[in-house]
Amino acid sequence: MLIFPYFCKYFYTMTRLYLYSLLSILFINSLLTTSYAQNTVQGSFVFGGINRTYRLYVPANYASSNAVPLLLNLHGYGSNNVEQEQYGDFRPIADTAGFLVLHPNGTPDNNGVNHWNTFGTSNVDDIGFLSALIDTISNHYNVDASRIYSTGMSNGGFMSYGLACSLSNKIAAVASVTGTMTTANFMTCMPSHPIPVMHIHGTADATVPYNGNAFFLSVPNIVSHWVDFNNTEANAVFTNIPDINTNDGCTAELYQYFNGDNGVWVEHYKIIGGGHSWPGAPVNINTTNMDFSASQVIWQFLRKFNRSGLISTAETAAPPQLVVGPNPANGSVNVKLTEEGEHVLTLFDASGRQLWQTKANDNQLLIKLETNGFYLLKVSNGSATSYFKVLNQR
Repeated sequence: MLIFPYFCKYFYTMTRLYLYSLLSILFINSLLTTSYAQNTVQGSFVFGGINRTYRLYVPANYASSNAVPLLLNLHGYGSNNVEQEQYGDFRPIADTAGFLVLHPNGTPDNNGVNHWNTFGTSNVDDIGFLSALIDTISNHYNVDASRIYSTGMSNGGFMSYGLACSLSNKIAAVASVTGTMTTANFMTCMPSHPIPVMHIHGTADATVPYNGNAFFLSVPNIVSHWVDFNNTEANAVFTNIPDINTNDGCTAELYQYFNGDNGVWVEHYKIIGGGHSWPGAPVNINTTNMDFSASQVIWQFLRKFNRSGLISTAETAAPPQLVVGPNPANGSVNVKLTEEGEHVLTLFDASGRQLWQTKANDNQLLIKLETNGFYLLKVSNGSATSYFKVLNQR
């Protein structure tokens, strides 16, 4: 009975390494807010006798006349909503794709650590709170009730699975980064419909082990569970992710299990040698994969589904896809376009001043960065736009 609280303390200690590194992200955000900051609403209400707080990011193109998707982005154990908002950043994507991003805060558990109650270390009803929070946001904004998604880092990834299991009447699809499921929660998981799932995890994760432990299911078991539950094809389509950043200490593989019930499928990004981190994050901690952006691939995946399953993606233009690395850069950065067609690339400095603009097709470019500091790369394919933050250190 004493082992699990001890593990939680260890889990918290490991997570603090992640939290300290996030202090630099606050600086990144302050430099780049003019590029994509629109409207962040802070709110709170009492649920279960506890004052619960949240942040809601509303993109500039939001119009109350149109129903839009809602994405919950949940922080890790010992973290908070401000840190997750910046570490696993969806705001630039929301600006072009037009969805709301909701960043709730957890509460202190029995060990005094900010958490989502998926480990049994408190009596907080987080499922009930998040359900009430969805209702609260839906009462004030025009939310497409069929397109509510959840993602999160570590404990937030565990909680996303908890929502898939216990709040499937509201949740359409989930994506977990470095989080799995506890054995107890796994045994009681009974969604009411097929759940599209993306799982991103490093094989060298020392906090939530890839191969599991006495408390957490292994990643292969998690993926196998959702493949079976969704009745997808048993054999995965395998893709090697290009190793654009050869200095990040890891590589990535993608496994996709297609043709499940209602057209849903399961995706697994396996980060070979990757640690407890969010791929493509603004800072490289715990061996972070920089060959792709977790935020980008998560939204590309989630947006394809509603609670009834696969939907047409023709209604929403897909943002341009490319790989940017190394990041941090050392005087230059490689940009590889991963889709065909003409793209317009524009580079801005930290003050928002345009430095240059060029057109490119399906190829690789080398961008020279003259001074140290932060840059913003804007890429447009004519119908949608993506933004990439680059730090130059030399």
